[in-house]
Amino acid sequence: MTSLKRRSAVVALAALATTTLAGSALAQQTITLRLHQFLPSTATIPARALAPWARKIEAESGGRIKVQLFHTMSMGGTPPQLFDQARDGVADITWTVLGYTPGRFNKAEVFELPFMSGKAEPASRAFHEYVEKFAADEFRSVKLLAAHTHGPGLFHTKAPITGLESLRGMKVRGGSRVINNMLTKLGATPVGMPVPAVTEALSKSVIDGTTIPWEVTPSLKIADLVKNHTTFAGPTGLFSQTFAMVMNRASYDKLPADLKKVIDNNSGVETAAFFGRAMDEGDKVGLEVAQKAGNNIVTLDAAETKRWQTAATAVEADWVNEMKGKKIDGAKLLAEARALIANHNK
Repeated sequence: MTSLKRRSAVVALAALATTTLAGSALAQQTITLRLHQFLPSTATIPARALAPWARKIEAESGGRIKVQLFHTMSMGGTPPQLFDQARDGVADITWTVLGYTPGRFNKAEVFELPFMSGKAEPASRAFHEYVEKFAADEFRSVKLLAAHTHGPGLFHTKAPITGLESLRGMKVRGGSRVINNMLTKLGATPVGMPVPAVTEALSKSVIDGTTIPWEVTPSLKIADLVKNHTTFAGPTGLFSQTFAMVMNRASYDKLPADLKKVIDNNSGVETAAFFGRAMDEGDKVGLEVAQKAGNNIVTLDAAETKRWQTAATAVEADWVNEMKGKKIDGAKLLAEARALIANHNK
């Protein structure tokens, strides 16, 4: 071998060794993903879904991914900004309420319509499948990890609600524009605010009550602030809100292939169902807290529930008409959503 060839071989081997070492170092590198959300660490989703999900990611990655949890907006900003924080890389992953950014998730809104769904686990399976099939374009700026719902929505009020008439004139917190429209149609005065603001708003009598599921009531001290809770006959709740856990695209793209697989294995319908199960378990806890406090828990009978359902049909009509103005076939999406919910409730 000539001297020139020997030198070329040495250079090539050195380059290969450097590349191999760099690849090996990358493979062993610990990657920290920052997960940001708006609730206290003791609330249902942070405690029963996000923390276990983070531990599972760390275990399945062999400790090469560390998920750092930031609760109660501790990274700054407001709950309506969380989706964009993931999109823009302020955080690597965020969990948020889609209804906090009105007009942005038009197709996903269908799951917020009155009396659409009940238990969170089947509804979450249906919602994630629906998003993948019919609303994926609304999430194209991020990597969608899971889309889910909460369980049956109900009223928590200072004065009792025993029928449709007793709601009229009440100032009631709503969590999205669809829910606020429903409250208006039912005769209440809607007051929009993210859920962390509810405790102070009730304590200062800014509102007379709130619409939230049972699961979040313990972390907001609802059973201490109001003594009346009103739910409905049948398998569906008054409303549901929709949630998404999303990841910054660049944060995902820079992961080695095997770590991408860890994220992928902990995303999708089964992850959405896991979050839904956490919501259902949280509902049981919230109900028990109110029962132990001796609060007044009313379940409206089938006839009265039917009156509410009839009054709320105008909300569906409004939504379908609004979607038509945006060149979206709302009637078709509503039928598809109902079919998916029915299928997952079998």
